[in-house]
Amino acid sequence: MPGRDLRCLPKAHLHLHFTGGMRHTTLVEWADAKGIDLPPTLRDGPRSLHQGLQGWGRFQRLYDIARSTIQSKQDVRRLVLEIAQDDAAAGSGWLELQIDPTTYAPRLGGLVASLETVLDAAAAAMLVTGVGIGVIVAANRARNPAFATTLARLAARYAAAGVVGFGLSNDERAGAAADFVQSFRIARNAGLLAAPHGGELLGHESVRDCIELLGASRVGHAVNAVQSVETMELMAARGVAAEVCPASNVALGVAPHAGAVPLRALATAGVPIALGADDPLLFGSGLVDQYEAARHVHGFSDIELAGLAEASIRCSAAPAAKKAELLAAVGTWLEQAPVRAGVERRHNQELDEPSLPPASR
Repeated sequence: MPGRDLRCLPKAHLHLHFTGGMRHTTLVEWADAKGIDLPPTLRDGPRSLHQGLQGWGRFQRLYDIARSTIQSKQDVRRLVLEIAQDDAAAGSGWLELQIDPTTYAPRLGGLVASLETVLDAAAAAMLVTGVGIGVIVAANRARNPAFATTLARLAARYAAAGVVGFGLSNDERAGAAADFVQSFRIARNAGLLAAPHGGELLGHESVRDCIELLGASRVGHAVNAVQSVETMELMAARGVAAEVCPASNVALGVAPHAGAVPLRALATAGVPIALGADDPLLFGSGLVDQYEAARHVHGFSDIELAGLAEASIRCSAAPAAKKAELLAAVGTWLEQAPVRAGVERRHNQELDEPSLPPASR
């Protein structure tokens, strides 16, 4: 399906995890320099990884190995800069980067120091790339909720210094939303956006709990909201966005194949959708690839793709002026002539990685 260049479509990137945004070349370089043994699947890269990455446990083990290569403040600065550069190349004008500072604190001088290091790196990367960056402090669902409360207070402390939201990640089966009500209340009272994961590994009830118990403005993944018309109506009525990550859903077995990711159903129900890459290091699929999937797999027109980009911008924590700038640029993109089909085919062939993982076996 021919269309306008999706790399030039202005957009916001609202679902990207810190380690998961690392370039594969950087992972291999750091592992070799620091004597870290990478399993063949990590060393070979996403092309081999995404063919057999189903199962949360395996994904988490590989993620933890990749995270172990981040050992210094210099590493953090380089990682954030490279993430911002990649986002800029994908047409993203605003990025919200999710991180649990507790996992980096032992190597970066403590909890406060690790968050400040990330915030300083984000500020520096913004100057170089022009991409606006906000940080979402994400608690770990698999840990005691008391840790989440500590993180919420930390996030609130930096609400005016680069932290824009509070999240809840990891396996959603490991902790009920009800256990984290206090931490999200602290974050919301500080003016932070609530963006927990839900409806990825559990059903639509998980999405509803994120909204009704945690006050979510966005829900990470949320694809299982399609199990309930009432849940989708709730999201549409309250303007709660689904941060849909199509390649991630396929690689982890949440959806059996690319066409089963319920983009069209959510959009038809009026649910705001913000496409995200989640963890491109492991899934081998960047931000533009998610829009390519919407176009080629789900049949979204350029007008509809522009609508997805606009939703990502409106549902972000970007300053009002930045939102206005990006929304105007989306309109300009639509005024451009579509790319010829032959040109688009050549572009797709030039991608380092395929747009989507193959369907799960």
